[in-house]
Parts: sequence; C-alpha cells; structure tokens
Amino acid sequence: MLQVDIRLQRGAFRLDANFTAPVPGVTALFGRSGCGKTTVVNLLAGLIRQGEGRLSLGDETWFDSARGICVPAERRRIGYVFQDARLFPHYTVRGNLLYGAARGTARASGAFEELVALLGLESLLERRPGSLSGGERQRVALGRALLAQPRLLLLDEPLASLDASRRAEVLPYLARLRDHYAIPMVFVSHQFDEVLHVATHLVVMDEGRVVAAGDVSAVSLTPALRGIVGPDAAGAVVEGRVVGIDAASELATVAIGDDMLRVSSRSLAMHQPVRVQLLARDVILAVEEPRGLSVRNQLRGRVRNITADGSGDLVEVETGSVTLLARITPAATRELSLAPGTAVWVLVKAVSFHPHATGPAAEAVA
Repeated sequence: MLQVDIRLQRGAFRLDANFTAPVPGVTALFGRSGCGKTTVVNLLAGLIRQGEGRLSLGDETWFDSARGICVPAERRRIGYVFQDARLFPHYTVRGNLLYGAARGTARASGAFEELVALLGLESLLERRPGSLSGGERQRVALGRALLAQPRLLLLDEPLASLDASRRAEVLPYLARLRDHYAIPMVFVSHQFDEVLHVATHLVVMDEGRVVAAGDVSAVSLTPALRGIVGPDAAGAVVEGRVVGIDAASELATVAIGDDMLRVSSRSLAMHQPVRVQLLARDVILAVEEPRGLSVRNQLRGRVRNITADGSGDLVEVETGSVTLLARITPAATRELSLAPGTAVWVLVKAVSFHPHATGPAAEAVA
C-alpha cells in the first residue's frame, strides 16, 4: 500500500494531502494546474524534505515527522520521469538506458533487451536524443527509469510537452509497462483521457486537498471530479471485458456485469478487459421501449437521483450492473415525469464510446 499523509505550507499555498493507494498499479493524481500534484510527487521522491506527516510504501517509511524519519532521495529507490525527458545529449539511446541499468541493485538477465522490445526502441539504440521525436525521447526516459529497478515510478505529466499525435504514440507504451511490470506508479496528469487510458486508481486534487479517491469507476460519479472536468466531460466510467468482435461491423461486444455494450472494436481483442466512458451528454433516456432506431445500445434502468447542476438536469440511472449519468433539460425531466424510481431505457450510440484496454487479452476460459 502507498500511504500519503502530508501537510506543507509554502508561501500562500497549503498542501493537505491524505490518501492510500493499492500496489502494484497506476495511481493517477488528477486536477487543475497548481493544485499540488507535483508537490506530492516531489515529496515522495525526497526532492522536498519539509512538512508534517508520513509517507510510506509497503513496510518502508520514507518520511515521518513525528519519529524524525526522512530517508534521503538517493536511498528511496524511486524512478522519476519529468515533463521533459532530460536525457544526456552526449550519450546515445543505448548509453542513456545503460546509465539507468548501472543504477539498478540487481542484474536481471535479458532485462535490457526485454525493456527495449517492450518500448519499441530497437531501431533507436545508436541515435542521440537530439535526433529523436518528443515521444521517442519520453519512451527512452521511461526505459532509463525502469532499468534502475525502482520500488516506485513517478511520472510527472510525462506527456504534457507532446502534441496530440505524440501523446497517442506514448500512451499505449505506458499501458504496456503497467501490464508487464509489478512496479507501483504514480502518474500526474490534468488530462482525463490520459487517466482513463492508464490509471488503476484515481486521486482527485483541488487547491492542495484530496477531494476524491478510489477506483476510477467510483470516482467518475463524484461531484468533485465533475467540477474539474466540466459538464461536457462528465460521465460514468465502466469496466468490462470483450466477449465478441464483429469484423464486418467493426464493433465489439463488451460485457458490463449482466449488461452488454457495443463499442468500436479498433485495437481491442477477445477477452480483453476494457474501460469505457459514457459521457452524460451522449446518453438518451426514454420511458417507453424504443423501436426502429439506429442506436446500438439500449439498456433497461431505473432513475436513482436527479440533480440540477447549472447545465441541465443530471440523471443517475442504475441498470442493475452499473450506474450511468445522463444530462437532459429540465423540460425533458418534467415531460417524461422522471423521478427517483422511474423505469427508463438508456440509449447510447456505439460511436460515442472510446474504449481503453485496461489489461492484456486473456485466454478464453473453458
């Protein structure tokens, strides 16, 4: 377990962060710029040695102000990947990676070749950082940090300096590292689509405080997260597994408990665990069974709660397997006579989904 319970005053900014996160896995620190995310990772890394409280990973305590413990940064065995790759310009890619390997405490046979293959760096080994794209440099920085065999890997907005195409290039590699290595990671971001792609646990921060924490699906329903991502990005995040792929329609069937969703099958494989975000703005509600529609997803549900949030009415619907969110107008709420307990149909177009794989495809179980 990663445990953070820390308070720090720096000028007018006060950090008061308290959360625990399961390990291994990827804990995302998410929030607006200036909310304290980088301060937390710098405290974990030992780059800031101030404040009150306690920081620990498993049975190892790195900081405990009450007991006078503050382990130096170099003894914490932490890997750190910054926004800019910070590679040695006079070394080749191979040299940068071997620098990380030299800092490791053990030599695992084939570890270098395995990581190079995992990050797709084979063709880059003899090049220097100045000739690499931003995405390639960040992949090298990831490899260098991992070859040092850290107990914890800190990723401080590693994609922030990349354009959209380069971010899309690097994200799958982060997911590969998550699935391949049992190294706990803390991933800092203010882009929620990055969180959806890689995180297994989510910590939402606002003005120096933790305002929500837990698994991504549970946190997706909290007002704290909606207040940060805004009304257009509000929605439920659900976890499922691919149970069917139709090559002709390019659609995959994803089992979400007892419910089935049809989503784009691009980059998905049979039996693969996936995460799907259903934006509230894309969800349509009906009080009668719909017929003759092009909408691929029609789920039965029941209204649990209705909240007016300034952008319309936000309706929480329980389907039996998950809780979904739908944003409709107050006029629609009245005309449909919606209230807690009302039975409804939930309609969502398949093209509205952007599924993210949350693990490798598993073998079919007989």
